Amino acid sequence: MQTLNEMLAQKFLTPEQHFEILSWTTRAKTPEKILEMPPHLWRSLELASVLMGFEVGPVEA
Repeated sequence: MQTLNEMLAQKFLTPEQHFEILSWTTRAKTPEKILEMPPHLWRSLELASVLMGFEVGPVEA
């Protein structure tokens, strides 16, 4: 949740996006349920992650 708060503080997420994502992840009890988050929220979260400089790449074994 700290990362979501940082995304909001840096204005990478709107207050509405922050609220919706936080609400969804709080209600989701499993990783599978989190993955069911609506596409518009995923896009917002992915863009905010890029703007924060998170690297997304293949998982190494």
